[in-house]
Amino acid sequence: MTQRIAFQGEPGAYSHEACRVARPDMEAVPCRTFEDAIELTRTGQTDLAMLPVENSTFGRVADIHHLLPESGLHIVNEAFVRVHINLLAMPGTQLEDVKSAMSHTMLLGQCRDFLRRYGIRRVTGADTAGSARRIAEIGDPAQAALASELAAEIYGLDVLARHIEDQSSNTTRFLVMSREPDLTRRGNLGMVTAFVFRVRNIPAALYKAMGGFATNGVNMTKLESYMVGGSFTATQFFAEIEGHPDDHNVQLAMEELEYFTSMIKVLGTYPADPMRR
Repeated sequence: MTQRIAFQGEPGAYSHEACRVARPDMEAVPCRTFEDAIELTRTGQTDLAMLPVENSTFGRVADIHHLLPESGLHIVNEAFVRVHINLLAMPGTQLEDVKSAMSHTMLLGQCRDFLRRYGIRRVTGADTAGSARRIAEIGDPAQAALASELAAEIYGLDVLARHIEDQSSNTTRFLVMSREPDLTRRGNLGMVTAFVFRVRNIPAALYKAMGGFATNGVNMTKLESYMVGGSFTATQFFAEIEGHPDDHNVQLAMEELEYFTSMIKVLGTYPADPMRR
């Protein structure tokens, strides 16, 4: 029986492409929202979920850090996908025929130079794959979409121009989520452990909490804060460190962190992806 992986978006979305890259042997299942993708996996209707967490150009994906701790799922892998943006149009269309391009507002902003050079007007769509589907439905050669090559394949569109993004390094990082954690692996490039925590209400609590990682030689690669519960004073932190919970220095650092925090929740331990470096 083929295993299934859920993603947010329509067929042809960049999250769909991430599923193909990271789990090519699995059936990708589109979902309307992040919550739907999490629920399908949590209830066993899919085996995994593919969730975007950050983009090298636009930063953190909104809401995702709030969803991860309460999802009931565990991070078992990460995947980095280069966001190659392409101009898609009806079969037989020439580049000079295109007058407008539809896509998500973020992608439109990443192709300003190309669109300006060819005098193409920007039209905001709900998302990238949905814009490609809409252009295929309209059937007007003057209207194009900005999306992935996978979207062109799915909706029967021609790729008029490839990789037209302004920044060639534009990359989105995804997390692969599962119902069960997997602590048995040791990646060739090391392991990453992700967790969330809240510091106790004492002076310099965050500074003191971080001291354990420094003194025990544990490299913290990410530390982000975000508000919880609608309060300006209740702050939760999302962190990633290099190492495995079974490593002695990681154990010592986490024990010291516990002393200065009111809550710690490990979200997953997973092999570092080669693109992380």
